[in-house]
Amino acid sequence: MPNFFGFHHDKHEKTGHKFLGNAFNFHGAHHSDKEASSSQQESTTSSSPQPEADHTTTPPQPQTVAVQGNGTALPSSGQSSSSVHTAMSSVAPSIVSQDQLSTTSPSVTAPTQAAAVTTTTSATATKPSSNSSAPINPSTGLPMRQLSGRYKLQDFTIKRTLGTGSFGRVHLVQSVHNHRFYAIKVLRKSHVVKMKQVEHVINEHDVLAMVRHPFLVNLWGTFQDPTFLYMVMDFVPGGELFSLLRQSRRFPPQVAKFYISEVILAIDFLHKHHIVYRDLKPENILIGVDGHLKLIDFGFAKVVTESNGMCWTLCGTPDYLAPEIIRARGYNASVDWWSVGILLFEMLAGYPPFYTEDNNPIKLYEKILAGYVEYPSYFEAGAKDLLKSLITADLSKRFGNLHRGSRDIFSHMWFAEIDWDCLYRKEIPAPYIPNVGTNGDASQFDKYPENDLSEYSQPNAVDEYPNLFPGF
Repeated sequence: MPNFFGFHHDKHEKTGHKFLGNAFNFHGAHHSDKEASSSQQESTTSSSPQPEADHTTTPPQPQTVAVQGNGTALPSSGQSSSSVHTAMSSVAPSIVSQDQLSTTSPSVTAPTQAAAVTTTTSATATKPSSNSSAPINPSTGLPMRQLSGRYKLQDFTIKRTLGTGSFGRVHLVQSVHNHRFYAIKVLRKSHVVKMKQVEHVINEHDVLAMVRHPFLVNLWGTFQDPTFLYMVMDFVPGGELFSLLRQSRRFPPQVAKFYISEVILAIDFLHKHHIVYRDLKPENILIGVDGHLKLIDFGFAKVVTESNGMCWTLCGTPDYLAPEIIRARGYNASVDWWSVGILLFEMLAGYPPFYTEDNNPIKLYEKILAGYVEYPSYFEAGAKDLLKSLITADLSKRFGNLHRGSRDIFSHMWFAEIDWDCLYRKEIPAPYIPNVGTNGDASQFDKYPENDLSEYSQPNAVDEYPNLFPGF
């Protein structure tokens, strides 16, 4: 079931890493006019502010990029011998013959300095589209957008439920003003308090109110009534990276490289602004209509204000926990780079490196602390070298935690053909385009019994927590 903005954190445990479906090739054609027009808003009037246009990203220009690697998600021999056609597509992944794959096209080049990438991306992504006078957070250096009270529930038409959780649900909605589709996360205050999630909900709100980046989900606004909290976010129609990975069993090296590169840009942006993410996993990555990724669920994210940048809270997903989190001796932002290594390993192998058959967390933690990783023979040498520098308990050797910081990752030989600036601008086409039709197509998400909508926006209800969520 698709995870949407923080629900069902235990999918790794529930799923048991059983693989679904057959391997497939990534292929396709250029963007259609329909897809290009989907991002345009209708001009309307409203008494409430309308969701602003996102000026931080530019639609990628259709192009074809040939990359070397295996053309199927499950190589029969484990060798990287054929080419995979990485292109924009309007069809779902399927099995294709080799003559359908492009073998000649422009290549991409690596940046001369990874430092230039982080400077460019940070400067571009932090520029607000309509909040130039917003106060600057002294810890992150990012403008704190004033998003509370921008909308009311009557500004939207609720279409269906996209996901459910222990203290709320996510609805697909359509604006009655500009007719665009959004996702509204609805949280029942009493359940948030009962589940002791107040801090996490506030963290998610505060972080999302600051960050703007092509590979991070955008928060458009928030509001509340006496009973519920509401967060208006991007609707990301392509479903989870988790689902795509399970359907494909494992990704070809070049496909995994594309996805992990976008994740690296997102994590590096957060770290440059002193934000630790702490919950990286395939379930928390959604695929956009253009095939590019969006990182979601910032409930465990934290702005690090301490002078030493240390955190102490035990949080995250067991398979992805760094050993220093398990030891409860304090940790810094490098736990995210450990998780990047775990994610890359899982994309290449189809399972995480410390996977246990019985999903016993004690055994899992023992394996993580022991630190032994068995690398499949079909892993490329460059990928293996990178992984060894990420999945290491020795902080004096872990990439991202050394003197050069993230530059060690950006400049690693396995990423030699990646043009990071082009990737940030989404000028490198995605390897897979989700099979979604018209605007508002939620077919990539499971269906759920709908709740009684009349319980929302009851102004006469008694607010038992009137001062607990002031930011909403």
